[in-house]
Amino acid sequence: MTAPADRIEKLREEIREHNHRYYVLDDPVISDVEYDELMRELIRLEAAHPDLVTPDSPTQKVGAAPIEEFGTVEHEVPMLSLGNLTSEAELREWEEQLRNHLKEPDLDIAYVIEPKLDGVAVAAIYEDGVYAVGATRGDGTRGEDITEQLKTVPSLPLRLRKSPARFEARGEAFIPIAGFAALNRRLSEAGEKTYANPRNLTSGSLKQKDPGATAERPLDVFFYSVGIVEGVGIGSQWELLETLAELGLRTSDLSVRCATIDEVAARLLELQEMRDDLPFEIDGAVIKVDDRALQDRLGERSRSPRWATAYKFAARQGTTKLEDILVSVGRTGALTPVGVLEPVPIGGVTVSRVTLHNKDEIERLGVRVGDTVLVQRAGDVIPKVVKVIEDRRTGKEREFTWPETCPECGTPVREDEEAVAIYCPNIACPA
Repeated sequence: MTAPADRIEKLREEIREHNHRYYVLDDPVISDVEYDELMRELIRLEAAHPDLVTPDSPTQKVGAAPIEEFGTVEHEVPMLSLGNLTSEAELREWEEQLRNHLKEPDLDIAYVIEPKLDGVAVAAIYEDGVYAVGATRGDGTRGEDITEQLKTVPSLPLRLRKSPARFEARGEAFIPIAGFAALNRRLSEAGEKTYANPRNLTSGSLKQKDPGATAERPLDVFFYSVGIVEGVGIGSQWELLETLAELGLRTSDLSVRCATIDEVAARLLELQEMRDDLPFEIDGAVIKVDDRALQDRLGERSRSPRWATAYKFAARQGTTKLEDILVSVGRTGALTPVGVLEPVPIGGVTVSRVTLHNKDEIERLGVRVGDTVLVQRAGDVIPKVVKVIEDRRTGKEREFTWPETCPECGTPVREDEEAVAIYCPNIACPA
């Protein structure tokens, strides 16, 4: 008969492997039902033998007791911020600066280009392969202790697939677009505050004092860098990404190695074109000199490394004033409110009109004429109001009132409560 300790360890190994295949490789080999059976057996055995529970057990992801306040974590290696580029001309100028600093104008420099996720920078520290500490970037030298909160992220392994003495993985926690939309919908239905974008929701989720609440949020994490490392040799950024993956840490399959700056420029265009089809938000790319020896030679400025830079894509959100609300009549007779905006550039396009959809949407947003609003545009999707910036109100704003008659034909309008629509019943209406 198998001893409980042996069976528990066997179950842990199996579940860790299935977690890796499901969350990191996206290649599960068992059904959800079979996985649940393994987890239930482990929970049952650990409940019967509490002395055998370990911090790295897969059962420990559900969240610990709520904390009173967040502690701080000192970053032994600073988590630096990055400089920004916004054009190909600036990209080529950046490379020229690298060559000038190295005093080798003809040196071949290879790069790694990675997607810049619109999330929250985090660090996960492992000791002898076991997850020990989680932290935010904070001010770069000191971050918030989110050990228990980060632990709940499904794709974060509590034990690495190898056991270096110390290994600090750095990356970006984020919430995929589908999870963001679903959670915002649930919050709205419950009458609770919704979030303007996935990044705000990610930050709010990691700052839940109850880790159990964090565990209920659809968080994910990609890793792309390291801090303190003992027991692992890494010669290039590309090798660093391969090492992270070998240890069981999730990396983005959008990262590529480029032999020249021309290849980098081409890849930037590709990322911008695929941006609207990705399952998560990116707001740009990060370009890094691949060779670690060259990185060391290039060194750092006061707050950012010379050997890496961010390339920012055009913003897809902007704040502006809602100057008026007009009503248009559609082919079905439905009256649609259209917001007239003070023109604002978003995603490379100047936006001056925005749909407000229907009566329910206006009530949900609580929008008034004269409000300052946050507007979002994704690809070719019609711009929409995400939220009202209520603390910008002056008291001069006015509530919108629906017209009593059709603006096209003057017929008294009707309300269809089931369809959440106000419509013109005149079949002969010119609209």
